[in-house]
Amino acid sequence: MSDQTGQDTIHYDRYYGSLAAMRARFDRRARRDAFSGGTAEEFEIWRERSRATLTSLLGLDRMERCGGDAVVDGEVYLPAEEGGLALRREHCILQTEPGIYMPFYLFIPEYGENTPDPAGDTPQIFLALPGHQGAGKESVAGRGEFPAVAAAIDRFQYDYGLRLARMGFVTACPDCRGFGERRDEAAQGDEREKFLSCSCFHLSHMAEGLGQTVCGMLVWDAMRLIDHLTERGSREGWRTGCIGCVGFSGGGMQTLWTSALDDRVTYTLISGYLYGYRDSLLTLNGNCSCNYIPHLWEHFDMGDIASLIAPGTLLVQSCREDHLNGPRGLDNVTEQMVTVRAAYRLFGAEDALFHDVCPGGHCFHPEILDRIPRIVHNGRDVKRCS
Repeated sequence: MSDQTGQDTIHYDRYYGSLAAMRARFDRRARRDAFSGGTAEEFEIWRERSRATLTSLLGLDRMERCGGDAVVDGEVYLPAEEGGLALRREHCILQTEPGIYMPFYLFIPEYGENTPDPAGDTPQIFLALPGHQGAGKESVAGRGEFPAVAAAIDRFQYDYGLRLARMGFVTACPDCRGFGERRDEAAQGDEREKFLSCSCFHLSHMAEGLGQTVCGMLVWDAMRLIDHLTERGSREGWRTGCIGCVGFSGGGMQTLWTSALDDRVTYTLISGYLYGYRDSLLTLNGNCSCNYIPHLWEHFDMGDIASLIAPGTLLVQSCREDHLNGPRGLDNVTEQMVTVRAAYRLFGAEDALFHDVCPGGHCFHPEILDRIPRIVHNGRDVKRCS
């Protein structure tokens, strides 16, 4: 460093950052609990052990259960559109922990008298979990009558919850913690920037000192929503034997974890979120705080977590130019898919795993929903998965 007296700042010829050393540490210590067996029976033993480890890392064992059903505090009727059913959209509030409340929209399709039940392992109920920069449930539920929401939908094709409901699925679109109606104080307000954002950063700071994680909170709440939908579904006559879960970006993160830890989810669609941790969360270390779980990388990579979904139906969607894939692009995704495919191969379930690679950047491509069998009315056949 030379003498630069009189300048506003100091120019450094060299920086002594930590990233290179942290990557080397990752390479030495990461993924020590990856599956190393060779049979489905050994995988089941590993699955049980791995879920116990992940439950502890997420802080799920520190969460507090509470009773009570969801309260419906408003509903709106949405008329049928071409190719889609009429819907009742309820605004509901569910208590997930003492003092913790989850608002969510519940879409209930208006079926015709001859509406067939979904066939095979197709769910009738879907969770549509939100990602970032979309005002939580509002974009996923297709609230495009508000310009800020319409812009987010146009940018990311975020309205997959509404699309699923129009296809005939009972669909829950929740605000996860820190989003929409659940934003913490620093992110509350009606300004567009605040409205579309989240308070994950602040939640993370509040949680870590209490032995919790934001990701664990999100997964816990999704599981409690499944509890509610299963209980209500048994009363309403909905098919509850298998639950579907779909999410893009941060919603994909929630979908990944919920499906990996809860066997009630048997139909999973993860978009814009399945890649290796080293490239996408260590090298690209400016990602949202909800992604980071202390000690996780020492035990597992993302493909290991996704493999816990086997042999349930898993659709993964990636975009070629998605910046979140990391500096090596799709190579960082396909390496994780190799791990996932190996697990599905153990169960002879390769046909239950599908990887959709799309052009462009970080965005949900709704065409993948066509792979989900539709629930239709007027006596027409249920569309089958291809």
